[in-house]
Amino acid sequence: MLNALGVIVSGRLVQTDFQQISESHFLITIPDADNVNHVVVFLTGTIPFPEGMAGGVYFSWPDPNAPPNWQLLGYISNTKPSAIFKISQLKKLDEITGQTTMMNNVFGSNLPISHIAQIGVSIEPESSLVQQTPSTTTSSTYYQFGQKILENFFNFVTSFSVTQSQMTPAPNETFVPLSTIQTWYTNFERRLQQNPNFWKN
Repeated sequence: MLNALGVIVSGRLVQTDFQQISESHFLITIPDADNVNHVVVFLTGTIPFPEGMAGGVYFSWPDPNAPPNWQLLGYISNTKPSAIFKISQLKKLDEITGQTTMMNNVFGSNLPISHIAQIGVSIEPESSLVQQTPSTTTSSTYYQFGQKILENFFNFVTSFSVTQSQMTPAPNETFVPLSTIQTWYTNFERRLQQNPNFWKN
């Protein structure tokens, strides 16, 4: 499978120099990953996965004090031979919340400490990878995202609120009553709770 896998980082040459560390595990390094937002992992088309198998795509940030910790990004397969993954937030989320799923020994426990980010591809049963792959477009995700926007906008607007007696004449400015913003906020939040995807229609 060495020539069957490739990686694309925007603005860089295609990388196909995976290293095989076992019969079903392959690694490649991603230099200067702090400046990378997305990566594409793909099958080159030379060799397909065995029937019923797929490639789990894992990512590891460099840690100067420990062997690689692996985060499952998703998978590629014969029917889905390429996938794009966002990695720019993985390090931040891991450092702040510690909530990312770590797959410490998916590539073995004897890997040396790496000072460069790595992508690993592990050949596993496709059915297992489908169940493990994190969903990134759930209704709860849309709801949380929309709610954060609402809160941020409302807090920003109210930070400029003044009473009528505090207002200074400004003929070129248009003023909106804060009660109108409050009504919009309440209505939007109610619709978001009823159907987190309504804004996509």
